[in-house]
Amino acid sequence: MKLLMKNILSLFVFIILFSNCKPDKKEANQVVLKETPTKEEPFVLTVEKIDSTQFPSSIKYEGFVKNAVRWKDKLGDNIVITTETGYHINKKFDHESNGSDAELFAYHFIVSGNEVKQTWRVYDFISDCPVDIVASFVKNTFQITDLNNNGIAETWVMYKTTCHGDVSPCDMKIIMYEGNQKYAMRGESRVQVGLLDNGEKQFIGGEYKLDEKFKKGPKVFKEFAQKLWKDNLIENWEN
Repeated sequence: MKLLMKNILSLFVFIILFSNCKPDKKEANQVVLKETPTKEEPFVLTVEKIDSTQFPSSIKYEGFVKNAVRWKDKLGDNIVITTETGYHINKKFDHESNGSDAELFAYHFIVSGNEVKQTWRVYDFISDCPVDIVASFVKNTFQITDLNNNGIAETWVMYKTTCHGDVSPCDMKIIMYEGNQKYAMRGESRVQVGLLDNGEKQFIGGEYKLDEKFKKGPKVFKEFAQKLWKDNLIENWEN
């Protein structure tokens, strides 16, 4: 009888010890969930074309709208507008030759609720020009990109400015902004001025300089700027 009681007691102790060693299912599941890494959703740049009827009422700009777009990235809700004045007379300029003026603008805004903040502006102009004025964005060069895939979009504008009465190169610039960082490429367009003795076309112009931001920045930025320049280098007086 004593032996039987001893065996029963030993079995009871064994059951208690085994039950205490068994892990709780809920706790085990919680550990697994904690160890599972969460994946960040990849950024997809979606750019929407808008018009002046869709601008927040507090946005102010000069000139006639050429491009207007909106997108969201890590900086927030972005709006970029490019404008040109065309030929006009602006009283802020001195006019000694009874010439005309032409200006162009690009604006970047961040929209947060009912608040709109202008973060940068591109501005250039030709003033008091008595002959032909060029102060305009190059057709089909305005772009919004995320070339380095960091979730912050780049804004690209390319334009020409000059005052001349002959067939000569225009000053030409590419300005790019990533956030508040400005990148610039400056030079002049390339123009055909005649034919060489061997029948080949003779050109002048086309040179450019990259600023330090482009030189030291991501390689993909510089390559994109150089291609954009090359694709729009030749002056076409028919357009």
